Parts: sequence; structure tokens; C-alpha cells
Amino acid sequence: MTDSAPTGTTGTTGATELSRERADLLEALGAARYFLRHTVGGLTDEQAAQRTTVSELTLGGIVKHVAQTEQGWADFVVRGTEALANDGDYSDYADGFRLLEGETLAGTLETYAAVAAATDELVRTSDLDHAWPLPPAPWFTPGATRSARRVFAHIVAETAQHAGHADIIRESLDGQKTMG
Repeated sequence: MTDSAPTGTTGTTGATELSRERADLLEALGAARYFLRHTVGGLTDEQAAQRTTVSELTLGGIVKHVAQTEQGWADFVVRGTEALANDGDYSDYADGFRLLEGETLAGTLETYAAVAAATDELVRTSDLDHAWPLPPAPWFTPGATRSARRVFAHIVAETAQHAGHADIIRESLDGQKTMG
């Protein structure tokens, strides 16, 4: 992952040419990630942990949440239903939206870069049609499945949505805008 604006994709990885679909997924993921990373660029840990709106969201917390969410869905592509299943205890969920004692923005961005690299490799190599059943959860339709293709599209949407949240928070923090 780089900190420069996405300029497209070569369509190849090593000697293996990527399908247009895989290249498009990688390009969309790269663009959404770029906007999120760009939005938090140059911040101190204190700024990254600061609430600037009525929302509980912070810039560092958003990056942490996006990384954890992407990791969870990437695990789902590989391991299936068990990767997303839990016992119904969501007490630690809120901690995924903020930097905790000892966590830094730089460390969170490093984790995010590693997660992104692993996800990108899954985009290159996974059977996009393979689907797993979704675990029981209030936000999933009972009995629904999700294909790897749909998971990657969801990661794009999740990242783009939270990049928009981050842009609002950053503008409230110091006036900087991601675009414009």
C-alpha cells in the first residue's frame, strides 16, 4: 500500500495476468484505502484519538475499525462461517472504534497495511464464486450466504463509507479536507 493517489492497475501480478474483475476490485480497494489513509495523514496520536463531532468516532478509531472489519471478512473468505461467529457478546465491539491505551495511529496504520496486503492477495487468488453461510446475527438474513466476490465488494463499500466519516471528522478537527 502506498500513500500516493491510485493511478490504476497494471492488470498483472508476477507472470499471471489478473482478470479485469480482480483488477477492478483491487483498484477500488486501493482507491478507498488511499482516501482513508490520506485523511489521517500528518496527525498526532492525540489528534487521531480526539472526538470532533457529537459522534463517538475518532480518526484513529475509524482506521482501527476498518482494519478489524476487513480482517474479519478476509478470514471469512478463507475459513467461512466460523470466522464471523461469536457468542453474542459484543462488549468489546466499542473498543474497535477508538485507540486504546498504548495504541498509536502509526501502529494502527501498519496493521491496516498488513491486513490490506493480505486481502489483496485473496482478491488475486480466491475463488470469487465460493460462498459460505453467514452466521446468525441481527444484521444478516437467516440462511443467507456471501460469496468471496460479495465480501470484497462489501470491504470496498465499508472502507469508502468510513473514509467519508473520517473526512468530516478531519475537517472538524483542523479544516483539512480530503478533496476540494
